[in-house]
Amino acid sequence: MTDGNNNTTVLIQPVLQDDKNKTTTPTNPFSEIVSKQKEYFNTNATKDIGFRIEQLKKIRALLRANESKLYEAIYNDFSKSEFETYATELAVLYHEINLNIKNIKKWSNRKRVTTGLANFPGKSFIIPEPLGNILVIGPWNYPIHLTLMPAVAALAAGNPVLLKTSELPANTSAVIAQLINDNFSKELFCVVEGGVQETTALLELHFDKIFFTGSVPVGKIIYQAAAKNLTPVTLELGGKSPAIIMADCNINISVKRLVWAKFINGGQTCVAPDYVLVEKTIEEKFLLALQIEIEKYHPDTDESRENYLQIINTKNFDRLEKLIDRDRVYLGGRTNREKRYISPTVLKDVSFEEEIMQEEIFGPILPVLSFTNLDTAIRKIKTKPKPLACYIYSKNKRTVNKVLNEVSFGGGAVNDSVMHLSNSNLPFGGVGFSGIGSYHGKAGFDTFSHQKSIMQKPFGFEPNLKYPPYSKLKMNLIKWLIE
Repeated sequence: MTDGNNNTTVLIQPVLQDDKNKTTTPTNPFSEIVSKQKEYFNTNATKDIGFRIEQLKKIRALLRANESKLYEAIYNDFSKSEFETYATELAVLYHEINLNIKNIKKWSNRKRVTTGLANFPGKSFIIPEPLGNILVIGPWNYPIHLTLMPAVAALAAGNPVLLKTSELPANTSAVIAQLINDNFSKELFCVVEGGVQETTALLELHFDKIFFTGSVPVGKIIYQAAAKNLTPVTLELGGKSPAIIMADCNINISVKRLVWAKFINGGQTCVAPDYVLVEKTIEEKFLLALQIEIEKYHPDTDESRENYLQIINTKNFDRLEKLIDRDRVYLGGRTNREKRYISPTVLKDVSFEEEIMQEEIFGPILPVLSFTNLDTAIRKIKTKPKPLACYIYSKNKRTVNKVLNEVSFGGGAVNDSVMHLSNSNLPFGGVGFSGIGSYHGKAGFDTFSHQKSIMQKPFGFEPNLKYPPYSKLKMNLIKWLIE
């Protein structure tokens, strides 16, 4: 979900020699915490619905009481305004907490299912139960929202959580760690800060579930580490999410929504439109509308900065700056390495073969490619790994359905971009290289739960149909009952 600079990678633990020349392995610094979380889970304390609701209310109260600290931390990490921090980080998190508090009891109830004649007069039901101790590894781009959202879902489902924050937004990570570690017991919920070394050590331990939000390369590492312990994973990754602009769309509204979605958070959003495919007949009109909209809301002046973010660090800045082909710049392209600033940039006449089309951009650069035939455009999209999102702007239902039916992607929108994430009734997740599994709302509760299947029968009735001696009559009866 983030770019390839999450800075998480697997290291080989150093081998030490003791005084007797025997080879020893260093003790894992997180073994005790993980062990205590497992022990605590086995006390069944987290299975109590009232207890879970109490923890979510505590998180909500801590966030509200410390909003000013969080605003300051985010600003120091990204130069992000209070308005955008609330809208993109806290509002959605409050909504998710409130939704879980309201629905935990209903989601945790046993669910009756039909049993069938073969097991008459039995009954069948499903019991959602927590998985156990959970490792959540958060990203840097939305360090409050995307770090705490899965943790909230895991706690709501009745699991202890060990939360690894990203080290890149250091100020935000420190505030989150303080709020959680000072107010929750480590057996239930704790935060680990640090970088590669800490993540590597955590991945050596056994968890009942790992939830990771980040880049595809790091997702592969997480998946490999989890496989050693047969640990299930949810991977929220990314990819090159296309936006298709058809000639019959409302250009002004389409561009307004597209520009907001692309450049919010400085373009550092996993479901941001990564590139645009615009129908050739309206290309020039579309580009002009882009220019007007960008200059209206993101004028290339210092005064506009409160509505526009910095790039997270110089490493990402350098990566993005190299992707800007100066011969293709239609708008923007101004950079300032000291301030980690890249103006909203539109590239024109880009082809699928160019460097910027080989990886997720994850920044404020928007390549525009034109097409004359939708089938050809769809075939081009399919040459890339399945994206996390896809957006189609058109008034034609047949065109919309063609894209929705023929292009595989995690989730998306028609005549809008990014806003599908705001609907908690829509599971959020990728497919293929863009991710495994989903969350948000009930989907999040289910992600951290096991659906235990139970059949219950009384003692009073037991036909001899399945017992020897077998006969043709019994076989025909079984066929009738089961098929």
